[in-house]
Amino acid sequence: MALQNIGASNRDDAFYRYKMPRMVTKIEGRGNGIKTNVVNMVDIAKALARPASYTTKYFGCELGAQSKFDEKTGVSLVNGAHDTAKLAQLLENFIKKYVQCYGCGNPETEVLITKIQTIQLKCAACGFVSDVDMRDKLTTFILKNPPEPKKGSKDAKKAMRRAEKERLKEGEAADEEQKKLKQQGKKKPAAAPKAVAAAPPKKKEERVSPPASQASDDEPLRHDEEDDEDDDDVQWQTDTSREAAQRRIQEQLNAVTAEMVMLATDEPEKKKKSKVANGHHATEEEQLVKKLKAKLQEGGTPEETRALAGNPTAETMAVLLSAALGGAGKGMLSKEAGKWVQHLAAAAGQDEAGQICLLQGLERFVAGAGPEAVKEVALVLKLLYDEDVVEEEVVVAWFDAGALKAPAAASQFWKNVKPFVEWLRNAESESE
Repeated sequence: MALQNIGASNRDDAFYRYKMPRMVTKIEGRGNGIKTNVVNMVDIAKALARPASYTTKYFGCELGAQSKFDEKTGVSLVNGAHDTAKLAQLLENFIKKYVQCYGCGNPETEVLITKIQTIQLKCAACGFVSDVDMRDKLTTFILKNPPEPKKGSKDAKKAMRRAEKERLKEGEAADEEQKKLKQQGKKKPAAAPKAVAAAPPKKKEERVSPPASQASDDEPLRHDEEDDEDDDDVQWQTDTSREAAQRRIQEQLNAVTAEMVMLATDEPEKKKKSKVANGHHATEEEQLVKKLKAKLQEGGTPEETRALAGNPTAETMAVLLSAALGGAGKGMLSKEAGKWVQHLAAAAGQDEAGQICLLQGLERFVAGAGPEAVKEVALVLKLLYDEDVVEEEVVVAWFDAGALKAPAAASQFWKNVKPFVEWLRNAESESE
């Protein structure tokens, strides 16, 4: 099988390592039923790491003809008689738009569909994320037929985590029903003391049992039955010692990510000094908070919020959180965050750097909001994780770097974050 370099710009490079088969076509039928069969479309699509249905559909969109790819037989058909050179030129256009990295030009890219229904190409060679022009006709087809996640990829792990979360939610709902029945059983003996021995409230408890999937989670959930005056509805528990946690941090922390996070943790003290020396800076920040609050109250879209906040930095994320959550009452921080989670996701973006900035912004916002906000930081983090705003690896790296470098005054913040991070690590090890 004759091979050629991927991409017209690399055609004459004898040492280029990315290759694909030369296109082979065949004209079939006659009259109104004439069709062009791209014989080796499956092999070409494999070389490009794209579904063969994408390339076939692209030919149809560009030629204004009906096209069809049969998944069972692997046959790619385009209505009409089209010569090989014309289809090969269209394939080059497809490669330039949907395969090659817009930064380095390598075809080692993966198609990503964002939360706001846009298409991006993430390059495995240089890490650049390319934004595909959504005005192209093929983009609608790709959004309706997203590429299947690779086995063992982050998308597959996300799907497993979502399924596990749904299972836990169902179990929690069943446990709530059980608690209601228990409360009803406790109220009845108060009205008729003599019937306590004969009344069957406990039998009601025995008849209503939680699902088998909740057997392992029974003890933590029963903690809510106690009439505790603590403001937190969720209490994270861990039986690990400080020495063991420090050893795991040293073993698991990625040095490059840690350095990036540690550099950012030095900024709060510097910024405090700059505010004292330069009152104009504080005024600009207050103005941005007012603008963001006004935009949120007007019902602005997440894209508008992102445009107003600008490029994600720890400072802009702290300002956005202040605008969205600044008016939250006691015990309402996580619920208020749930209203604006899409805006936070749009402002942070899809890459790890934006997620790190969001977490650092949360750290700054909570530090300025007071001890009540510190109590709820774990609930806010869990919300961001459940909504896929921040990745598990990013949260762990941020915590490891911040907990090691945090001053004594911020220790309570990291103490409240630590149980959530330990839960992430344990959940990951169990899923593996």
